[in-house]
Order: sequence, then C-alpha cells, then structure tokens
Amino acid sequence: MLLDTRAQTLLKALVERYIADGQPVGSRALSKISGLDLSPATIRNVMADLEEMGLVASPHTSAGRVPTPKGYRVFVDKLLTVQEISELGLESRLQSGLLSQPPQKIIANAAQILSSLSQFAGVVMTPKTESIFQQVEFLRLSEKRILLVVVAPTGEVHNRLLLTDIDYSPAQLSQAANYLNQNFSGHAFEDARLGINSELRQLQTDMTSLMQAAVEAGSDALSEQSDEMVISGKTNLLNVQDLSSNMTSLRKLFDMFEQKSSLMQLLDVSCKATGVQIFIGGESQLLPMDEMSVVTAPYEVNGKIVGTLGVIGPTRMAYERVIPIVDITAKLLSNALSQ
Repeated sequence: MLLDTRAQTLLKALVERYIADGQPVGSRALSKISGLDLSPATIRNVMADLEEMGLVASPHTSAGRVPTPKGYRVFVDKLLTVQEISELGLESRLQSGLLSQPPQKIIANAAQILSSLSQFAGVVMTPKTESIFQQVEFLRLSEKRILLVVVAPTGEVHNRLLLTDIDYSPAQLSQAANYLNQNFSGHAFEDARLGINSELRQLQTDMTSLMQAAVEAGSDALSEQSDEMVISGKTNLLNVQDLSSNMTSLRKLFDMFEQKSSLMQLLDVSCKATGVQIFIGGESQLLPMDEMSVVTAPYEVNGKIVGTLGVIGPTRMAYERVIPIVDITAKLLSNALSQ
C-alpha cells in the first residue's frame, strides 16, 4: 500500500494520539499534532482517502476517526519508531529477574516480568522437549532399586525409580550411563532405543535390559509436559476498557485463556518465524477479538528455538514500548536457559 509522506505523517499522528487517549481524533487536533502546515480542509481530504483505503474509520458518535486493524498494521510495519531498551531503563530489572534458577522458575519469572512491565498479560510457551536428554545417571538406592536421573537440555532434572530383576553393581550402572551419554547425549530417547536394539547385542542381556528400561522411563519423564504455557497478569486485562467493555468481550477473552488452543496455535506460528511478530485482532483469525493484539518473539536453548513468549493486550497498546520489552525478554530468557 503506497502512502505519500503527508498521508503517512497524518496516519502516524492519528494512531499515536488514539493510543494515548482512546478518543477519536479530529482534523483540528491532527492539524496541531502532526506538525504539518495544512488546512483543516486538506486534512479532511487526506482522512477521507485513508478511510477509503480502510486504514481509519469514523465512529457514529464522533466526527473524529480511529485506526482500523488494517491501519494498525501499516503503523506497526512502516511508521512505528521503537524505543531503545536503554531508554526504557528496564534491562537491569529484566536481567535480575532471570538469574540462574530452575528452568520452570525462570519461565514463570519471564511471564511475570512481561506482565509487570507491559501492564497487560504475559505468556510463555514452555519448551518443547521432544524427549531429548542431555545426560543420564544411575544411582543404586538398594538391592534391585535404582534411581534414574535425567537432565534435559534446558537443565531440568527428572527422576524415575527403576525396579530391576538384577542387583546391578555401581560399576555396571556407571558403564550403562557412560554408554548412553557418550552415544546419545543431545538426542531423543527414541534414538537411544533404536541404537540399543541394533548395537548392544554383543553386551550382556541384563545390561541391555537395564538400558531399555532407562530409555522407557526417561522418555516418559520428559514427555510428561506440565502446562503447555505459563500466563501471568490475566486480571490486568480486566482494567483495559477496550477488552472488558461488555460481557461478550470478556467471555471471548477468558474462553481463550481457558481453552488455550487458539493461543497455542498463534505461539506455534511465532515459533517458526524470526524476531518479533505482531498479531492484530480483526486481521488474524487466531485472535477472538478485533480489539486484541499479541506481540511475540521466539526464544532458544543452546541455539535451537524451543518456545515463544509474548504480551497479550489491546490493539490500542504502546507498541513502541512493548516490542522492545518482548524482544529483550526473549533474548535474556534464551541466555538464562542456555546456561
């Protein structure tokens, strides 16, 4: 969509004023805030052109205009000036909230930080483990009772009790753990299962049996996904008039949080993209409300994208502030989990 400089300046001024106060913006106000030396008649003509393009709309109750979802899209894609994170003074606060802790705690903190800084809802999709393990260890508890310790790539530790028919010695347990770690660390347990079946025929049957039991238990442990996502600050959205102005809107909003399917689909889409993505209600079929936007970014563990985080709020949000918050949180979460 081609807009001349004058139309771009007026659209940018209109969207910024509407985000700031939520009131339809008239030609007289635009004449003052745009910095353009234009007559009200000229501004009205440009507004009429923007309305014909579907970028702004005129509410019945006012002579002023408001941005449409299409207008927001042009604004965030072409006209937005994103604030530097240093200007926001938030980097130290973000870093302190994502210090070395258990992975689930770091993820929960990230959702809370996103919510706190944006004053909307923060969401983090938990990492997709795909039964990949970094390390396994066997600890002999007593005769025929072994504790299997599985370390995931994120650093999460899972324990499983194995009841065996044989009393394995510490040396045998060490041998089995070393074989799995040396040959399959960083791979899925399914790879280890196939390897054991094809390569370990030369080993004693009892050792093969131990490692097969470990593979089954380890795979079960890693596939027991807790919540697929962590959401913080849902009640913040009750204070956003654009989202809570009527019961129908509220019902759609909390149905999305309850069912999670559309939100998970949106986060999955973001996982396949690079950098910050902005989903605007009214143009995205993944959002239940025209008045809702979601700003997302993928995060990594050791260079591999494993999940997405973001902020859920109204279309009338301060994108220039929310975008860098989401971007830097994704980077810092990646660093924290990769350690």
